[in-house]
Parts: sequence; C-alpha cells; structure tokens
Amino acid sequence: MTGDSNASGLQATAPAQRLASFAVLLREHGLNVGIAEQQTMLKILLLVGVTQEKTLQAAWRAIACHSQREWRQWQDIYQRFWHPESVRGSVKVSGQTKSSRSLQQQVQAMHDDMESAQQPSAAKSAAQSAGEVPGFDQHNNGLGDSSERAMGGASRVEPLHSREGQMWLPQDLQALQLLARHITRQLKPRTTRRWQPDVHGRKLDMRLTLRRSVAWGGALVMPCWKASKTEPPRLFILVDVSRSMESHASLFLRVARAFALEASARIFVFHTSMIEVTPLMQRDSPAVQEKINAVTAGFGAGTRIAASLKAFARRDARAQLGSNARVWVMSDGFDTDEPQELAKALEGLTERGARISWFHPTREVPAAAALQQARHRIERFIPLASLADLKAAAHQLH
Repeated sequence: MTGDSNASGLQATAPAQRLASFAVLLREHGLNVGIAEQQTMLKILLLVGVTQEKTLQAAWRAIACHSQREWRQWQDIYQRFWHPESVRGSVKVSGQTKSSRSLQQQVQAMHDDMESAQQPSAAKSAAQSAGEVPGFDQHNNGLGDSSERAMGGASRVEPLHSREGQMWLPQDLQALQLLARHITRQLKPRTTRRWQPDVHGRKLDMRLTLRRSVAWGGALVMPCWKASKTEPPRLFILVDVSRSMESHASLFLRVARAFALEASARIFVFHTSMIEVTPLMQRDSPAVQEKINAVTAGFGAGTRIAASLKAFARRDARAQLGSNARVWVMSDGFDTDEPQELAKALEGLTERGARISWFHPTREVPAAAALQQARHRIERFIPLASLADLKAAAHQLH
C-alpha cells in the first residue's frame, strides 16, 4: 500500500469483502471487531485510499485494538493477512494465515495482560506448570501423545483460539449480570455492634440530640435517632483453572466476573498455586472473551486445592475472613494433595466463621476422595454447568 505492488492485496477483490475476511481473522485472534468497527474501517479505507498504507494501518489499529496486548499483536496479524509473502514460514489458506502460539507463549501473553493483578511468584508458578505438563516437549510446543482435552497435559486445542462453547450472546451476558445482581441483593448483611444515624432508627442518639439542642437553648426539640450498622458480606470466589477444568473454567470465570462487578467480590484462580485476578475481571473492556480465555490458558497441569486454600487463608484474605465472609469454590474437587489435607484447609476457613459453598460442573457431587472427606466443612454443594443452573440455585445463596 506504499506502492502499487503493496496495494494489490486490497485491490484484488472488492474492498468490503476483503476487509470482512480481515475482520474474521482479527476476531479469531481475540480482537473485538464487529460490524460497527468494520464499517468504520471501510469508510477510512475509501477516504484515505489504498496507497496510503501507514496512515490507513494506524487508523485501523486504533479502531481494532483495545489493550496493550492487542496493540503488540496487531502488526503480526496485519502482515500475515495483507503481505503473507513477507512473513517467513507462514502458510496462506483462503487468503488468511493463522499464527500458532506455543503453550509458553500463551502463558506469557496472559501474564502480560495480568501485570496489575499478578503476585510476585505468579510468573514462576505458571512457568513451572508448563514444564510439569505430562508429555510437554519444547520441540512440539507442548503437545504430548495424548489428544484428549481436560484430562491433564497440554491440549491439542489452543485455548486462546478455541471459541467452541465459549461465545456468549449479548443477551446471555445481560441475563447473567441481572442474575448476579439479584443474588447479590439476597446476600444477608451482618449486623455489627456499631451504630449509625438513621431517621427511621428506634434508638435515641443522645449525644447528637444534645449537640443539636444547643441551637434551641438546650431544649430537646429535635431528637436524633440511630440504628445498628450493617455490613454487606465479603464474597471470595476461587476458580479452579487446571486442565481437568478446562471446558468449565470459562463459564465459572464469567460468573465470577459478574459478581466482581455487582458484589465487589475478590476473584482468585488456582491450579498448583493461587493468584488474584480481581483487577483483570473488573476492567470494563470489550475484549472480555479474550481475557477469560487468557486466564484459562495461562495455567495447566495438576491441582493442589488444599495448598491453594491454605495460601488463600494465610496470605490473600487473612484480614478479611470472618463471620461475614462467603467463600465460593468452583472446582471438580480432584486434588493431587493428600486427601485429608483438603478438610484441614477448609477447617482453617470455617474456624474463622467463613461460610463455604462448593460449585461443581457435574450433576452429582464429585466422588473425589478429598472432597468426600471434607463434606462436613462445606455448607452447600451447587451444580453449575450452565446459566440455568445458577438461576435454579439462586434461592440457596443468601
């Protein structure tokens, strides 16, 4: 597009058709490019012309990219589509090319997008996970002999690029947000020993009444009232993102994000270690799908639920766990720690007054030995495999 030869990519076919194919490729790489963005990009193309490549690319980049990660990713996608001959080792199929990212690259992309939320040891834990994946081989980008998903080891399906069963329509997201708002209102606040001014209170606030009586010469003509102060429950949501949960973590993280927005819940993800992702979940960005996929792709083999819960109680929520705390664990319950350790970890939470709810992706409570031994520490088990399941369980969450 800096010359006639470079412009041939756009002139080969109708601009609208060519641009539509480019938008499809952008979406496959996680960029949020819809009809409105395509129309704007087409208007700029017709206005600037195909010969002004630098100006045109800069304008398109500003429209399509909504994060630092997408901004860095843009140049590679652009070159592979419009100038595939300049990209070494690329394969052109139907006018489009796809870049293949290894598991290590996916982990790095996730951590780049989670810089504000990651703990000091998070990068090390993620790197160790990649190395601990059964069948991991640096020469084949982490693809072992097993081809099954969600059964441990690296998957042949690239999580960041796989969209099957993970795309939500706008009405689904709106329904989830409204449901989260409804459940949040049901969460019972805790009555404290403190008092606060309240015109409808039933107890006389003598100090404030006497203070105001000064303006009336000491006459108690304006009594003030107070009521017990209440505090909303503190909600913690812990999501298992290990390989055994790969096909369910996307739903769980969407649910967690809805409560992060409605109930100011703190969100944690874990596999062999735990990391808080609350800032990431609370960001109001169009690229929500890519953020969800980045989190699920960033972790891998093994699940140390007991060790993660102990770290959560000792380090992450030590000052906030109490009788007003609600801890929601979203996991299939399969733990590589010793079976009795999970009960001990949950005991450490309940002794401080926290109430624990366990969300599992199966109809029946998972038969994991660790979970069976810890059942008496869990207040309720809730199956969660769809939005309908969450709606059916709404009355239990209070």
